[in-house]
Amino acid sequence: MKVDLTIKIGGAAGQGLDTIGSVLSSTLMKCGFFVFTTQFYLSRIRGGHNTFQIRISDEAIKAMDEKVDILIALDRASIENHLDEMSDGVVIVDRDTVKLDDDFDSLFHVPLLKIAKDTGGNKLYANSVAVGAAMGLLCLDFDVLSNVLSSIFERKGQEIIDNNIKAAKAGYDYARDNYPQGCKFDIQQPEKHSNKMLIAGNESVGLGALAAGLHFLSAYPMTPSTGVMNYIAGKAGKFDLVVEQAEDEIAALNMAIGASFTGARSMVTTSGGGFCLMVEALGLAGITETPVVIFQAQRPGPATGLPTMTEQGDLLFAIHAAQGEFPRCVFAPGTPEDCFYMTANAFNIAEKYQIPVIVMSDQYLADSMFTCERFDASKVSVERHLLSDEEIKDMQEEYARYRFTSSGISPRALPGQAGVLVGADSDEHDEFGHIDETQENRIKMVHKRMNKLELLRNEMPAPETYGSDDAELTLIGWGSTYGPLVEAVDILREEGHSANLVHFTHIHPLPAEKIKEMLGKPGMKVCVENNRTGQFARLLMVETGIEMVDNVLRYDGLPFTPQFIVDSIKQKEVL
Repeated sequence: MKVDLTIKIGGAAGQGLDTIGSVLSSTLMKCGFFVFTTQFYLSRIRGGHNTFQIRISDEAIKAMDEKVDILIALDRASIENHLDEMSDGVVIVDRDTVKLDDDFDSLFHVPLLKIAKDTGGNKLYANSVAVGAAMGLLCLDFDVLSNVLSSIFERKGQEIIDNNIKAAKAGYDYARDNYPQGCKFDIQQPEKHSNKMLIAGNESVGLGALAAGLHFLSAYPMTPSTGVMNYIAGKAGKFDLVVEQAEDEIAALNMAIGASFTGARSMVTTSGGGFCLMVEALGLAGITETPVVIFQAQRPGPATGLPTMTEQGDLLFAIHAAQGEFPRCVFAPGTPEDCFYMTANAFNIAEKYQIPVIVMSDQYLADSMFTCERFDASKVSVERHLLSDEEIKDMQEEYARYRFTSSGISPRALPGQAGVLVGADSDEHDEFGHIDETQENRIKMVHKRMNKLELLRNEMPAPETYGSDDAELTLIGWGSTYGPLVEAVDILREEGHSANLVHFTHIHPLPAEKIKEMLGKPGMKVCVENNRTGQFARLLMVETGIEMVDNVLRYDGLPFTPQFIVDSIKQKEVL
């Protein structure tokens, strides 16, 4: 990897971090770099200390680095909090507006506000000046930035475009003319990507739902899941679907269940606290065998917890939530590609087995942006598993919505189809949906529903292995930790250690026999997850009997970095 640089923008909410970060990320992507971004933000409209971090490389990158090469400091707190993350970097700061008591060699004064007023006549252009200055320090082609600004501000008119370009060019020239050694990072622009895009996890989930033929989405806004609802709502007209902002999460899931009962492909989006409220409705989907997809973006709890940070603390809750026992499926995508294809497949699984399917993400995966291949919608199939009118005409017996079958999957017709009466009841019911509280019927219905779980278990794929199968140390992870774990394995192998990764995306039901075959070999196993109690390690022990030699756990609201994992492994002395 010839190029591996990190740019961090620090400041208070409302200072334009997202604007600077988004423009810079898009520009660096257009320059041909692989780009990975993360955001740290507090739950307030203005104030606090937030960051937008961008890592670029000429090779594929999957996680954030801990070092910083360029810090764009919009306030004093950014320098106080992040200066120690730099060794030979540059701090871009407007010392006219950010008052500092001390001086450091890395500080590079760029009069952002003055340049903005001189070139565009408004302080609002200071963000473009900052982007231009960063591009100047990187010695990259300004025309790429100019084109990005033209595209972003196209709807605001030519004057706004011109002023932003003038401000950015002035910042670019200032950096090139005034930085003591010329441009700081003289890096070569790689060949431009032909089929790659920069996309966040939430957008990928939204695209997956659209590709799957989503008809109805209901949700109550809740960070960090809201991005999926917003993305799909923005496409609702084009894709002829309905997005409903419900009065609360209970209503949201009940609406989706109702829509699904009538044949609409339905989905809800929420986060941990909202999922708590949905639990009774989840049971309704279970006993009525109504397919529905639930997107659950985790954040640290309990209660409101840390609403804008990340954690994998809801896993066991999602598997066991709701009254009674009924089958469900839980996916945990690890990459934007997983978000797209697994969300699309979630609708097929939900309809095939007539169960709720939960897609578990978290703030880190939801908000981070990744450079990845463009998704191939032709790989997505739409499998409805519904009785056709012709099949109903050919039926030799009266239709029963909950017909006992060897698989447990009953033929599914829709209310309103000619020739059938589709009945349903949230009480225990017979094959026709009429209430039946006899012990014999209860046992048969429980068996019917749970039989589907064992069928589904056989369909669940084995986890993915990264690295040699016979490594001495196996790191185990699930969901969003995929990228940091891959890079941690690379670091360990470069240091001469024998290490690999076994990563899970299909969480429940676990294909226990396949897993025992993979992980039953000798060797040390360490589970890495973003929670305090090692929830996945406990699940793995219960389902397969496989025990970890140790766990690496993080629960401070922050995601893993590769270096954090490597350092933790070394501290535990398992190597």
